[in-house]
Amino acid sequence: MSTAELTQTSPQSERVTAHIVNAFVKDGSGGNPAGVVLDADHLSAEDRLKIAAKVGLSETAFVSKSPTETIRLEFFTPNRQIAHCGHATVATFSYLASIGRVGEGEASKETIEGPRKILLKDGAAYMEQLAPKYSSEADWLSKGVTNAAVLASVGLSADQLQEETAPIVVNTGNNFLILAVKNSDILKAVSPDQAAINEISEKLDLIGYYLFSTDTSEDFDATTRMFAPRYGIEEEAATGMAAGPLACYLYDKRDVKKESLLIEQGRFMREPSPSKITVNLSLENGAITGLMAGGFGKVMNSIEVEF
Repeated sequence: MSTAELTQTSPQSERVTAHIVNAFVKDGSGGNPAGVVLDADHLSAEDRLKIAAKVGLSETAFVSKSPTETIRLEFFTPNRQIAHCGHATVATFSYLASIGRVGEGEASKETIEGPRKILLKDGAAYMEQLAPKYSSEADWLSKGVTNAAVLASVGLSADQLQEETAPIVVNTGNNFLILAVKNSDILKAVSPDQAAINEISEKLDLIGYYLFSTDTSEDFDATTRMFAPRYGIEEEAATGMAAGPLACYLYDKRDVKKESLLIEQGRFMREPSPSKITVNLSLENGAITGLMAGGFGKVMNSIEVEF
């Protein structure tokens, strides 16, 4: 075959621009970077997965047109699609606001699981999550998961947990396993077994583990760590879709009766990237009916991705 023939039959690569935006920044620094790709209507799911792998961040968001909402928003980790992503949502709407595509007030996103409300207020972006659903060891035993196995997967013993607590799964749109440890020293020293976490995450259909302590600095209600090897994320600096379930857990199960909670994440990562997540609960007769989780984004740079 000639060079000309080879050139004619070889697939042509494409390029897209991925904008890198740090979400949930604290005092203008830190936060969790996400990729944002605009005008992605023509990209297939396979294309998006390739791009997300090339971008190499925990999540990349793809923006396309929606017939019913402000935008259609789809999220890809380096190894699979995910229904919702908090920090990539905040990153996307922060970027769209920076270029004038959205303004202050209410907006919305269409996702693979239906529409969600978005609020842009005083420069911050907030996303809607659903009322919480809870499950515990009694619900998991048929799937071969015990509290002991959960604790072993992060190298903890029962006496290192906060009193009268046990692992619990909370869902406000995605499943997260919530684990309350006694203090920040224990949280900092946690040694996750990524393979064991992945196995349990598969059995319980988790995004990941969200460990926290209420032994915090400043005005935070909790400081946290998040592990999600099932989605190719060893540890993440800010997870809005996990902060929502945690805020619900604190309100419903730990008697933190506040309508607005501040969650810190990223302080104990190998390379610290402190993040600040605000969760505002919607209540009716003392019961949580939904929530908005959000924070500030900071546009960092843009990269060209060939796929």
